[in-house]
Amino acid sequence: MGRAIQLRAGVTAEQLRSETLAAQNVRQARRLLALLAVAEGKSRELAAETGGMDRQTLRDWVYRYNEFGAAGLISRKSPGRPAKLSAEQKEEIARTVDDGPDLEKDSVVRWRCVDLKYIIKDRFDIDFHVDSIGRLLHGLRFSHISARPRHPKQKPEAIEDFKKQLNDIVKGLLKDKGIDLATPVEFWFQDEMRVGQKSRRVRIWARKGSRPRQPADQRYQSVYVFGAVCPARDIGAALIMPRVNADGMQKHLEEISRHVTSGAHAVVIIDGAGWHTAKNLVVPSNISLLKLPPYSPELNPQENIWQYLRENYLSRLVLLDYDAIVEVCDSAWNKLIAETGRIRSIATRKWAVFTTS
Repeated sequence: MGRAIQLRAGVTAEQLRSETLAAQNVRQARRLLALLAVAEGKSRELAAETGGMDRQTLRDWVYRYNEFGAAGLISRKSPGRPAKLSAEQKEEIARTVDDGPDLEKDSVVRWRCVDLKYIIKDRFDIDFHVDSIGRLLHGLRFSHISARPRHPKQKPEAIEDFKKQLNDIVKGLLKDKGIDLATPVEFWFQDEMRVGQKSRRVRIWARKGSRPRQPADQRYQSVYVFGAVCPARDIGAALIMPRVNADGMQKHLEEISRHVTSGAHAVVIIDGAGWHTAKNLVVPSNISLLKLPPYSPELNPQENIWQYLRENYLSRLVLLDYDAIVEVCDSAWNKLIAETGRIRSIATRKWAVFTTS
């Protein structure tokens, strides 16, 4: 027969009742009720039943209460097994992942979990299961994501110079046109997207182990969407054309011009496509064209607008003819425009701001 359990001297039923009423933790409150039953002189068995536990567990909670008070009745989170890698070792692995593999030395073009498993074993003599490497990377705030394409001729310094010098470049554009520097300036980003019957497939949520199927048309009719957005005003202007050429660009510039705020001047940022800078283009007086550095599509957030439209409205489609393609593109663009804040959230860039200072 077990020894009688006793609360420490000075603990009263009234005190336990007050602590029970004040408890925010459900399990703590249930344990306090069991201890209250003990303080009121009820049997050990009945007190244990009150708290939903056995008698030995009740004894353990009495000891915890006697030593730590009501706070001792809150379950402590298990610390779990100690980490295999120190903070310094984790930081070294994070730098390795950031730097990426050396093709000649590592013989791979991207890190796989199995590669990092052997690296950790070689550097620190610590064994990890391949599945644990994935959890380690997630804990270091890495995610397995698709990389963006980068043209081999791209010059990163040209991209940074463009951002830093944008304000001065815009001042020069305004001066060349004899426009007062106090004139409000709107930044617009312009580009084109081809949409055809041969639509792409997209990622969807599906059961693990399954291989869901999506419609895939094999025909080739298509249209081109000329699109431009002004993130600061959360608006856009678009035209659907049968082909890309200077005539289509002319019509699009005229469409953008109609959307520019009265009294403001729009700087339309474009890439180096030939029809963007054709000699026969007549640029409206309230617009100036600004060409991006070569091979730098990531500087144009209109690319992200296209991605959003494709992933949400323009994929997994079977379009019967040209008119059907036009209709679905028109619907997709109007849905984008109607969604308050969407253009601003996708296309805003901190560097695209004009100041006269």
